[in-house]
Parts: sequence; structure tokens; C-alpha cells
Amino acid sequence: MIVSPVSRISPLAKEARGRAFTLIELLVVIAIIAVLAALVLPALAQAKGRTQAIMCLNNTKQLILAWQVYASDHEDQVPYNLGMTAGGARTPLNWVNNVMTWGVSGPLDSDNTNLATLTDAGLGPYTGSAGIYRCPSDHVLSAAQSAAGWDARIRSYSMNAMVGDAGDFSTNGFNVNNPDYTQFFKTTQILQPVDIFVFLDEHPDSINDGYFLERDYYLEWHDLPATYHNNATAFSFADGHAQLHRWREPDTYRPAAPDAANLPILLPSSRKQDLEWVLDHMSMDRN
Repeated sequence: MIVSPVSRISPLAKEARGRAFTLIELLVVIAIIAVLAALVLPALAQAKGRTQAIMCLNNTKQLILAWQVYASDHEDQVPYNLGMTAGGARTPLNWVNNVMTWGVSGPLDSDNTNLATLTDAGLGPYTGSAGIYRCPSDHVLSAAQSAAGWDARIRSYSMNAMVGDAGDFSTNGFNVNNPDYTQFFKTTQILQPVDIFVFLDEHPDSINDGYFLERDYYLEWHDLPATYHNNATAFSFADGHAQLHRWREPDTYRPAAPDAANLPILLPSSRKQDLEWVLDHMSMDRN
């Protein structure tokens, strides 16, 4: 008697093995994947954005802590905050010793990549890491800088121009750029430290020195805050706290790209509330 071999493959498996996907079924699968991607990717992007905002806040927090320790080591005197120009004089006394540029009309400036301009500057010994000087959302480069293989410039943050010795601009005890406001040379002069910001992340177009300057009498953005974090900017204050401030006026939002800020931005009186917030938290009336 001949015994037939026992098949170990079920009838359902045989049917499935002999049946391929139809074109319609394949299109349905692709459509489902596309829908899932459309739902998931924005959520992932939002999560990444929130993470970068938290990291940026932490950077400004670390900078203000370094600033406070510097002052405690210098009899309450805060770090120098000098206005500088590309190709101009440099000094390691300043809290940073560099100027951010785009290298569009000339050679690529090593200030944009030389970490010694941070670590060997006035605040450098107190910060511990050069990484805290750059916002994680800031990878803005000019075409020439990208072509040179750069990943990013080394600094995104600036210091309030009314805080610190501004050199020639403040030799008479006040800042000639903002003569109606108090120039704070010592922490003890800041009577309400919770209200006065020291550091902020700045639009990449206007990080032309370490010095963030506004002029209320012109009603203009002379320098511009960055808006990487859902139209908000990271600030740290003289009392040591850091916060994100969200802007309300469209004039404050400019793309994070070379020469995109189109500064100075003249403001009509009806659209000055963002500028007024900065002025209210920059200093106090001198008289």
C-alpha cells in the first residue's frame, strides 16, 4: 500500500502563497502609510522644536549663572559689553571677543568658527562649555559658509547693551546710544533684577557684535530678536531666571536667513508693543 505524504502546509497558507497583492491593494497600503506619515511627522517636528526651545532656555540660564559668578568674583562689576565691528579692535576683556558675519563680500571671517573667541574671552572661564553660546535651532549660514563645509556659526546670543561697561560708548557713565536710560555697570545698580534681561537669542543678521541695541526715540528695530521657537525668543534675566517671550507684531518676525531681517525696521506707532516690551526690560530711566 502506498501512503501519501502528510502536508504540513494549511489550506489557508497555500491560498495566501499563491495569491499576490493587486495594484489596488498596494495603492491602499501606500495611501495608509502616507496618511500615517502626515499625522506623525508634524508631531515629531513639534516635539523636536519644543526640545530645542528647552535647550535654548537652558543655554541662556547657564550664561546668566556664569554672568552672576563673574560679578561675584569682581566686586559686583559685570562683564564688559563692547560694541564691535567686523575687522575692528578686539579685546579678550569683553564677554565675547567676536563678531558674526556672513562672508558675502569678503573672506570668511574666523570669528564665526574660532571657539577661542568665546573660551578665552571675559565670560569664558565661567561658562564651562562653548556649546552654550549657540541656540540648537540656529544653523543659519551664507552660501559661501555652507560651501566651505561649515555646520553653523558659533554664537547665537547677545547681551543687553545697557548691561556692562560699553567702553567708549559709556565713558561718561551713560550709554551715548541710549542716553536717557541707566547703564548698569554693577549688579547692585539693577534694582529690579527680575525685570531686566541680560542675554537673548538674536536674529542671525544682527549678531554683529556682542551688544544688543535698541533706540526708542527712532521707533525702530536696530537689532532684532530671533524667533526660532514658535515666534518666541529665549531671555535670561539678572535675577537668574530664564523665559521664552512670544512676540505679537508681524514686524518682529523675519526669516532666519542671511540678509533677511532688512534692518533697521521702522515701526509705526500702532505696532510698537514688542519694541516697548524690550525697552521696558532693557533698563530704567536715568533721571
